[in-house]
Amino acid sequence: MKVFLSALAEDKLTKLTQYLESEWSRKVKDEFVAKLTEKINQIATHPESCPQSFVQKGLYKCVVTRQTTFFYRINRKLNEVEIITVFDTRQNPDKLEREIT
Repeated sequence: MKVFLSALAEDKLTKLTQYLESEWSRKVKDEFVAKLTEKINQIATHPESCPQSFVQKGLYKCVVTRQTTFFYRINRKLNEVEIITVFDTRQNPDKLEREIT
């Protein structure tokens, strides 16, 4: 399946990788990107391998690291997976609901 990022997910991911590189190191950023890429490849071949989210029906939750999770939905008709948002798990969960509804 084709996997793509929503505008929101792309923006949040850009900010996150910039933060990791500026506040931690390029190595930390590269390690995160490698984990993220691994998870994206996983859902491209096995889209239902992650658990469904309790936040919204039809939404799946993929844990990248302890601090970072992304939420996605599957469109079987178009044979694609859309990553809706990237979420910092240390944030208030109410913020997540506002982002995906």
